[in-house]
Amino acid sequence: MHPNAYLRNVRNVSNGVKARTKILDTLESEPCDAVRIAKEASLSYGVVMHHLHLLENEGIVHHKGRRPYYWASTGLGQKRLVS
Repeated sequence: MHPNAYLRNVRNVSNGVKARTKILDTLESEPCDAVRIAKEASLSYGVVMHHLHLLENEGIVHHKGRRPYYWASTGLGQKRLVS
């Protein structure tokens, strides 16, 4: 499991943690749009968007550019682990 897949402000059910782990693992190599994340993580677009917004609210990912947005890791999650 990706260490940043567990969120502080939401209930961490097993399926959600697994989905966020797949999303974060996909974003480790480079920023990409939600369609590509969905394909690479074998998740539906709706599930990916839901979890991207949860991760964004925690400050773990952010989007940039114009639509389609490219999502990237902020690195904040790794900093939390070091503290």
